[in-house]
Amino acid sequence: MQEYVVLVDANDNPIGLMEKMEAHVKAELHRAFSIFIFNTKGEMLLQQRAFSKYHTPGLWTNTCCSHPRHEETLEQATTRRLQEEMGMKCELKEIFYFTYKADVTQGLMEHEIDHVFVGTTDDIPEINPEEVESYKYDTMENIRLDIEKNPQNYTPWFKIAFAELLKHYNK
Repeated sequence: MQEYVVLVDANDNPIGLMEKMEAHVKAELHRAFSIFIFNTKGEMLLQQRAFSKYHTPGLWTNTCCSHPRHEETLEQATTRRLQEEMGMKCELKEIFYFTYKADVTQGLMEHEIDHVFVGTTDDIPEINPEEVESYKYDTMENIRLDIEKNPQNYTPWFKIAFAELLKHYNK
């Protein structure tokens, strides 16, 4: 089954659909989301992307990220994808969005308006091994320090979203 992404203009207005791999080859701007889950201790849940992923395999990133389907709301998409990737359910709230363009190797580019959602739960992930290699909880400060020391171990969008999340998180 081919997957499609929702192409958007610079103001996040839908302008069409494109097959996901084609959009990544052509660096077309499309809608995406990133989910950051925290436990009640305030630790962030990170996932290590499966080594079989078509880009950025094995890199650490936020709890879950993906693209909404055609005519699917961001709220529906985030709930669906968190369950599919991490086997988790919790209330999610959008806190900001950002636009970025990044080379993710193998001739592919991510060019996204990325909507960032946060949630809190102490549920234990039940990872989908096709999507996720491993997971861990860590403090924001430990993650910040490790990104500074080992930026190559993290996805491009995570580093951008994390820096912005720190501004919101500290408020």
